[in-house]
Amino acid sequence: MKTIQKDPATRSCPCGSDVPYSGCCGRYLDGNAGADTAVALMRSRYAAYVLRRETYLLGTWHPTTRPTALSLGDETKWLGLQVLRHERRGDDQALVEFVARYKVDGRANRLHEISRFVHQDGRWFYVAGRIVEPASRRGDAAGSKPV
Repeated sequence: MKTIQKDPATRSCPCGSDVPYSGCCGRYLDGNAGADTAVALMRSRYAAYVLRRETYLLGTWHPTTRPTALSLGDETKWLGLQVLRHERRGDDQALVEFVARYKVDGRANRLHEISRFVHQDGRWFYVAGRIVEPASRRGDAAGSKPV
């Protein structure tokens, strides 16, 4: 029996929004629209990692912190995204805290990060992120320090 594949544009978006890709992150990754919020940019960047879209990731990275290239190998399987909080800091800065789950070589991992974004020239850009270590590894059950 042949499995019918759904059109990628109508599948749920990889960012976990339960909205079709074309109406969610696809409008940023496949179109010319810039994300209207830091959260939308962060979600679209997650989708870009899932879809291995290096050009989009580099294009949405602020030039002052952008690497020259990324290594988006096939060994990483992205499993899910959870946005924990979004904090606007004035008109041109924002923080987004998230957890992204993934597997490498069959081993489950999670990336807990607080990312900084800046709004410049009418567009949001990813600047940098700080990894939040689990309390058991920090030795501090009170939580992470402010960014």
